Amino acid sequence: MLTLPFTKNGKPAENNGYPLISLREVDKLYKTAVGDFPALVNVDLDIKAGEFVSVIGKSGSGKTTLLNMITGIDRPSEGEVWVNQTAVHELGENKMARWRGNNLGIVFQFFQLLPMLSVVENIMLPMDFCSAFPKNERKERALELLEEMELADHAYKLPSALSGGQQQRVAIARALANNPPVIIADEPTGNLDSKTAERVFGLFNELVAQGKTIIIVTHDREMAKRASRVALISDGEIVSDKPNGVHKGEKA
Repeated sequence: MLTLPFTKNGKPAENNGYPLISLREVDKLYKTAVGDFPALVNVDLDIKAGEFVSVIGKSGSGKTTLLNMITGIDRPSEGEVWVNQTAVHELGENKMARWRGNNLGIVFQFFQLLPMLSVVENIMLPMDFCSAFPKNERKERALELLEEMELADHAYKLPSALSGGQQQRVAIARALANNPPVIIADEPTGNLDSKTAERVFGLFNELVAQGKTIIIVTHDREMAKRASRVALISDGEIVSDKPNGVHKGEKA
């Protein structure tokens, strides 16, 4: 069995250059009426702390399944997934949700804000769930995050009163609520106009500069090139993984 490298004292080698995220020989098979469908095939992927990685590929290529392995939303059929020194593939359901809340911030394409809660209440939810901050500090933190997103004036509005770009910035603030080391974003600009999408990617770059690790799935290849590294997935396999640039066989 593959294992996370350890130091001589038996503790994870967190300062020895090992990746923050590591997938090892990951396969994911889905059973269908016509047989097993391989969504991921022998995937190896290492991501270091502070990297900004875009994952691109055609619809059905395995992009979202790859994110689901990292977030623990789904489990590999074979292989191992390590995130921030935790064997995600071994976590039980009870531990998984709390681990996810403390270690990952997830940004969805369709925002997933609760419509009957105000903007500031939506941001406070992860803190309430994980008790990441003292109760009397959570609202203040949520308001500070909204200030960073230039949305402080909208704190007490319902999400429906905001534009799509504003809702996405609220979703990013919510993802940051518990100060997780990793931000995962699945098509975060898919429903935004090009100007707003540019602003969202600018926010991601600012977060990377602050030390966050960001992984995004996107169909927008031009936006993907804004990341420091681009991984191309095809038929469940990572066929290219390189610093920002054009992939072999693709047009600029």
